[in-house]
Amino acid sequence: MAASKRLTIADELIRQYVGIIPHVAELGIETIHAARGMAIMKLPYQERLVGNPETGVIHGGAVTTLIDTVCGLAVITAPDEPSRVATLDLRIDYLRPATPQRDLYARAEVYKLTRHVAFLRAETYEDDPRDLVAAATGTFMFVRRAAARKGLAKP
Repeated sequence: MAASKRLTIADELIRQYVGIIPHVAELGIETIHAARGMAIMKLPYQERLVGNPETGVIHGGAVTTLIDTVCGLAVITAPDEPSRVATLDLRIDYLRPATPQRDLYARAEVYKLTRHVAFLRAETYEDDPRDLVAAATGTFMFVRRAAARKGLAKP
């Protein structure tokens, strides 16, 4: 596939990515930046996402969704031909509670790409990428059209 066509498809995927996943759109997650094999997304602080009203800290489930989503975006931009992906494994180490009233950012980068699986690392932070809220590693598989035609996955 020509590079210009790949960029057009990838750009369109990046533009539509949040809207494709209703849960992600409902949380208000935004794409900040995406390039081949990496992405940065933001989860704006919202009172309705607080897990413990006494502390005001965003619920871990919302943080998990942010990490899984940024990883997925990094993976779909990694190969020459973007395709659907599915999370195989996602390990998250929560290093400290998020600070109340602060937006969260997550950055993911693919470090190994095979024909069927992508391996990546992700980090979640507020303002300073060196002061992590969480660190993650994940593996994602590509859901190729051939597999969908054989009935192994939905197209």
